[in-house]
Amino acid sequence: MRFAVHYRQAQVVAARDLSPSVRSIEIMPDGGAAHWSPGSHINLLLPIGDTGEVRSYSLVGEPGGAYRICVKRDDLGRGGSRYMHSLKEGARVTVSDPHNLFELDFQRPHYLMVAGGIGITPISSMAKTLARRGADVTMLYAARTADELLFSDELREAMGERVRFFVSQDGARIDPDAAVSALPPGGELYICGPMGLVDAFRRAWRAAGRPQHLFRTETFGSGGAYAPEPFLVRAPHLGIEVVVPADRSMLDVLEEAGVEVMFDCKRGECGLCAVDVVSAEGAIDHRDVFLSEHEKQSNARMCACVSRVAGGAVTIDTGFTPDAPRLT
Repeated sequence: MRFAVHYRQAQVVAARDLSPSVRSIEIMPDGGAAHWSPGSHINLLLPIGDTGEVRSYSLVGEPGGAYRICVKRDDLGRGGSRYMHSLKEGARVTVSDPHNLFELDFQRPHYLMVAGGIGITPISSMAKTLARRGADVTMLYAARTADELLFSDELREAMGERVRFFVSQDGARIDPDAAVSALPPGGELYICGPMGLVDAFRRAWRAAGRPQHLFRTETFGSGGAYAPEPFLVRAPHLGIEVVVPADRSMLDVLEEAGVEVMFDCKRGECGLCAVDVVSAEGAIDHRDVFLSEHEKQSNARMCACVSRVAGGAVTIDTGFTPDAPRLT
């Protein structure tokens, strides 16, 4: 593991709907909340599935007081968002201390902040913090409909003309090439949103010859290019064929079948769970950020924790041999 995750019991102290699909939830750990910085997230242990699931949520607002998160309901997901939307004030939950894998670098001369949909959750506090410090920051925020533009009044008040809103239902879309071109040399880009938006900005960033280390993105919650659907996984070297339901991951189903797969993040970041693809029927929906674009196009490997197959099946080799000697 990259860091030790410490969990505590906590209580939901407030919960309300911000839009038809997004619910704001405030959580106070027993003994009080820990300090956090913009870009931080918390993990929650949710009693869903056979063994429970871990979900990560970005913290919203300002450090101090209860942890505030915003959860977008996904009826096609694996049940985490539906459970979170069922929580009411007084509910008990198990929550980790905050961790920051998306930390701001306050030393850059210019900043471009980009948010798409629920990706506003880490970006809003980061952008407002930069604006309050007098940084040269521009923010672009896209959503499908006007009522999905969360925190728009707060952002206008904090950033004025430096924030621009794009509602796709009204025909307004962000132009990644133009946005990257307008960022002065040495500027840093922070982006969180659907994988299509992130990939479009990544292509524009590379085409402009910008340094890769100045492209920063939050990664959990990728929706992928296809809606989740069941698919068949074959592992001939183990004599196993299993069906991955639409609401479960390939990693979970393989583990349930007795296949040992190394993993850590379960967010498509670390690459430990990547398996070799022998053949595929249908499209492999790479939802990770570990594999390079070239690796994804080759379809030689896929990350079992997040990636899926649309319209068919996949034959894999995990490298796991049940009779192999174990190191002690």
